[in-house]
Amino acid sequence: MNLRDTVQQTLDERTYALMRLSEAAGDLAINLLVALIILVVTIWIAGVLARFVRRGMSHLPATKDDETLQGFASSVVRYAAYTIGAVAVLHRLGVETTSIITVLGAASLAVGLALQGALSNVAAGVMILIFRPYRVGDFVTIAGKSGTVKKLDLFNTELVDIDGLKVVAPNGKGFSDVVVNYTDIPARRIEISVLIRHEDDLEVALTVLRETAAAETRLRPDPPIWAKVTDLGPTGATATLRVWADLPQFWEIRSDLLLALKLALKRAGISPAYPVQLSGPAPEPR
Repeated sequence: MNLRDTVQQTLDERTYALMRLSEAAGDLAINLLVALIILVVTIWIAGVLARFVRRGMSHLPATKDDETLQGFASSVVRYAAYTIGAVAVLHRLGVETTSIITVLGAASLAVGLALQGALSNVAAGVMILIFRPYRVGDFVTIAGKSGTVKKLDLFNTELVDIDGLKVVAPNGKGFSDVVVNYTDIPARRIEISVLIRHEDDLEVALTVLRETAAAETRLRPDPPIWAKVTDLGPTGATATLRVWADLPQFWEIRSDLLLALKLALKRAGISPAYPVQLSGPAPEPR
């Protein structure tokens, strides 16, 4: 083989390599473009399916008023669509589906250990959905934070507190911790304590408490009005009034009762006592 043939063969090999590289780059570009399209379509379909599930459940008699179940079901559908789309994207990029399953199976233990907190929140979300300690719209206290439940998804419960601030609590706190639900009850007790001076007539004060409560027609008749002495101190005796009100009117009735008691005690010549602040260092423990 002469020099000319050798040069021609080298040029042919380089041309063939460039053609193969060009074809590979073109295939990669096409696969990336298709994968991007699949990803965009997946996000769109996930949103459509989630809205479809929520809208469909809002028309069913059994679930039309249950926003908690609607939100949770739409979240499950959305994440399921994301998972299917991610597998399709990886498959398009050349990763075999069987390999994906194998890798997921091999990594399941490590992922489970690393994400045990997140997985426990998912399990807690399912348990909350089953046992219903609270629903969307309830005013609750979770992990020491109070607010109205706005959303419940796979991982978190979203609250809005009385100042309008957004509070996100993990579902694990909503299931394993103490939860106080102020909404899921028909009535709530109103308790008002007044410190009466020793110089004033305690029986008159208790009578004023009972009569003022009896004049409030919005209170529930059962349980009946309760007014008794609950404590004795150096400056006076504590008279406590306990009555029950329907939950929607609880705060309004309580506020009106406070004002009515203040005015009624003043008309009866009774001035509530005030605690005495003792100055000086605290006593030594024995």
